[in-house]
Amino acid sequence: MAIRKVAVLGHPVLRQLAQKVPAEKLSSPEIQTLIRDMIETMVEYDGRGLAAPQVHESIQIVVMLWDFEETKKPGVLCLINPEIKPLTEEASSFWEGCLSVPGMRGKVTRPNKIQVVALDQKGEKLEFVAEGFAATVVQHECDHLLGKIYVDRITDLTQFAFNREFQTFIAPQERNEEADS
Repeated sequence: MAIRKVAVLGHPVLRQLAQKVPAEKLSSPEIQTLIRDMIETMVEYDGRGLAAPQVHESIQIVVMLWDFEETKKPGVLCLINPEIKPLTEEASSFWEGCLSVPGMRGKVTRPNKIQVVALDQKGEKLEFVAEGFAATVVQHECDHLLGKIYVDRITDLTQFAFNREFQTFIAPQERNEEADS
């Protein structure tokens, strides 16, 4: 296993449409090593998720920490060739960060409930519904497979900040607003 270099905003690999992983290649040493390297890289960089294009591989693989279900032990979820379908017109807004846009955060509005169909790292079909912040994480990571970055989805640039300023000025204000409601 190895920690891989993360591509940052401006690198062309982040703007490419990632290729599907052929089913017959899922069990190959190259793909399995890439998945292990992605998990190790995500943990090293203290990320919630990582897409293959972020480690310079333009293929449809995403890994993410999955600690959203109280009935399951937290772990890592791997999605290969994922397809997402919004299940509601309701949307949620969350402050997002990205390993490919280090030191920044932006408020992004996305569908609040989605259906996800993908293959796992063993090639078995996964199908589940994600809601709230879990839906945001899945959509954020899968956007990388489409050549999109969360900054493309910020509609109000006054809601885009450096992490330090976000923690100092914005996060306390948002906590106060939540307490008042």
